[in-house]
Amino acid sequence: MLPPHTLPPVFILVRPQMGENIGAAARAMLNFGLERMRVVGPRDGWPNPKAVAMASGAGRVLDHAGHFADLAGAVADCDFVFATTARGRELVKEIVTPERAMEMARAMGAEGKRVGVLFGPERAGLENEDIIRANAIVTVPVNPEFPSLNLAQCVLLLGYEWQRQGAGVPASVMELARTEFANREEVERLADHFEERLAAAGFFFPETKVEGMKANLRNMWGRLGLTRAEVQTFHGMLRQIAWKLKNQGE
Repeated sequence: MLPPHTLPPVFILVRPQMGENIGAAARAMLNFGLERMRVVGPRDGWPNPKAVAMASGAGRVLDHAGHFADLAGAVADCDFVFATTARGRELVKEIVTPERAMEMARAMGAEGKRVGVLFGPERAGLENEDIIRANAIVTVPVNPEFPSLNLAQCVLLLGYEWQRQGAGVPASVMELARTEFANREEVERLADHFEERLAAAGFFFPETKVEGMKANLRNMWGRLGLTRAEVQTFHGMLRQIAWKLKNQGE
């Protein structure tokens, strides 16, 4: 049983390729009491008859699933985002097990925080551009010689850990959960503001490295887990610097 008002995580399927896997993911979610699904850019369109057929009793998960054209829209209202991936990444982020991820999700959900979990497409998984939008990475401790998991299998593992966690949450996580996190849309606006000011200052140079520099900055913002107060402080700092330079004629 969930404590009163605990907000379950939303499972976000990013560019899924097969309707059958979407349906199987819906079944896996409902097995563990999870019904909040979002689908981003499904290859075969939406709604998908094959997903409905495979859901077999879990159709209501698909009926209420959110459909998004891009990942930015799907995570805009999320306060904290996990990205599931089995491959090593050059991005600097906290890496947690499914157990720890769902422990954190329960703690934050108990405080009304919106938690999203990203699952990548079947063939290649999440891209770095997707993972940049996450706060932390979830990696399943599988055979390193064969780390690939089916989409629905990965959803099942995270759903199982969510259900298994119950209400027991360490105090340290609860203290973190009480923090008023900035959601992803607020973090994106801050990243846009920084890029605007840095571009005006000539920071992005040379041209061949601009894309990578911006990606590293976006990843940093996603990793920090900023509070709303901190985001507003950064905006204020940037506005003050811009005002000062303008009035000094610089």
